[in-house]
Amino acid sequence: MPQHPAIILVSATRADFLLDEFGRYVRDYELFAVTSAAEAESLAQRLVEERQPVALFVTEARLPDAPVLVALQRWRVVVPTARRMVAAHWDDFLAEADALRPGLVTGKYDAFLLMPRGQRDEEFHTAVCELLSDWGSTVAAPEVATAEVVADPGNALAVGIREFFARMGIPSATYLPDSEIGRSAADELRAKTGEEPTYPVVRSLRGGVIAPTSVREVAAILYGRPDSIDPEGANTIVDLCIVGAGPAGLAAAVYGASEGLTTVAVEAEAIGGQAGTSSMIRNYLGFPRGVSGMRLAQRARSQAIRFGTRFFTGWEVAGLTPGSDGAPHVLHTDGGDLHARTVVLATGVTYRKLGVEPIEELIGRGVHYGSAMSVAREMEGADVVVVGGGNSAGQAALHLARFARSVTIVVRREGLEATMSSYLIKEISYHHRMNVRPFTDVVDGGGSDRLEWLTLRDRRDRTEDTVPAGGLFLLLGAEPHSTWLPGAIARDERGYIVTGRDVPAESWTDGVPPPSLGTTVAGVFAVGDIRAGSMKRVAAASGEGSSVVPLVHEYLGGL
Repeated sequence: MPQHPAIILVSATRADFLLDEFGRYVRDYELFAVTSAAEAESLAQRLVEERQPVALFVTEARLPDAPVLVALQRWRVVVPTARRMVAAHWDDFLAEADALRPGLVTGKYDAFLLMPRGQRDEEFHTAVCELLSDWGSTVAAPEVATAEVVADPGNALAVGIREFFARMGIPSATYLPDSEIGRSAADELRAKTGEEPTYPVVRSLRGGVIAPTSVREVAAILYGRPDSIDPEGANTIVDLCIVGAGPAGLAAAVYGASEGLTTVAVEAEAIGGQAGTSSMIRNYLGFPRGVSGMRLAQRARSQAIRFGTRFFTGWEVAGLTPGSDGAPHVLHTDGGDLHARTVVLATGVTYRKLGVEPIEELIGRGVHYGSAMSVAREMEGADVVVVGGGNSAGQAALHLARFARSVTIVVRREGLEATMSSYLIKEISYHHRMNVRPFTDVVDGGGSDRLEWLTLRDRRDRTEDTVPAGGLFLLLGAEPHSTWLPGAIARDERGYIVTGRDVPAESWTDGVPPPSLGTTVAGVFAVGDIRAGSMKRVAAASGEGSSVVPLVHEYLGGL
């Protein structure tokens, strides 16, 4: 029987109190109470050697044998994946707060809370549960997998499917074809199709067992085809169709549906867009301990569904035929057409390709575009390189550092200050497994059957050196995906959609520009990263997504 994850409680004088307070977790976790930093470090080392996972350290603000920030750092070296909480006694909370809070900024620990003063301190335990939930979703293997992926190691499609499941919040597990579960899934597929299976094979609660040829095929089985909204070809017209379900699209879905509009959202990949791949967003309003992009996206999706939004995931909108004289706009997908009185374009941006052919050939075999959270556990003990200087790259690097032996952030600039938030830069600078390599390009890479090495070139003197690498995560600059749009929708020279007063004057109506988020086609709006001049931040995108709904109402009122 597998061992329960450990929670280590550290206090010189109140260990028994903490042990009693954490009694509600006894069923699912093994509790250990110790009285010093050294004892906690020794215990954690023993648990690691015995392969028992450590989920959480909880410590008082004052320890007898070490400053608490020093102790937290020592514990992180032993167990990088564990979450760390300071629970200060009410006698010490105010006295220690000023000295300890800077440690939160540099990522030395995850939460600073007042120790419970009575029974049922649910505010305290909400923080505990958030930390344990984050640990469980990013570190621990799922207790119950609602989806099973059967494939040989290095199967790029299997990696893509696993990442889709991770971003959709679906617990999944991967098995080899010759494993017991692998053979069972293959037998079930043979019985279903009468043919020998091709891999990957996917088995899920909703979709049964299939041998998909694309991530989209998995998404369609789980979440439906766009033409399922209009199964009898009656040309059903919705009030609002949102293209893209990142933060901007999700906000538009919540506000549109909550205000009574029949609302449909179509997403080419997983819900959440690029933000959904972020392992931890710490500067989003209202989440003091941070929130993963996946959790934020799934909460927003659930909220939108509660108000009546219908989501179609895994379908790329290939074209848009604008309506005229009040006729609906028509959006074209391989799964059917959607007719809508208004359209909100929230497709966001995509990462640029590196363009180094030997590296492109290793995608899914150590090379990944985006943060690829589902494969982070596989980087344990490896040297990892992250290419990119934005917040997404910083968040991915910090998450990978929980598993990898070392993480190197490669940037073409002189540093991170111009492109990354200060709080991330501070966390990276204080992390013992991380370093930043400026003025550097990745120019080559290879390995026998997966990535094993990379060649890095200094942009200043053109010198090159080859370094070992078990993983390469590419989070390069963004490019808009707007070539599918008709010429009637104006874009700038880079392909971003222009809106409001940025629309060329010759496209204004009677000398009046479109609404602030309106495009050159009446009833079609653009929000979030795809919009020219937008601020590339999650909160800004969410704000635009909510702000567009009054403009939609105004347009519909004039029809």
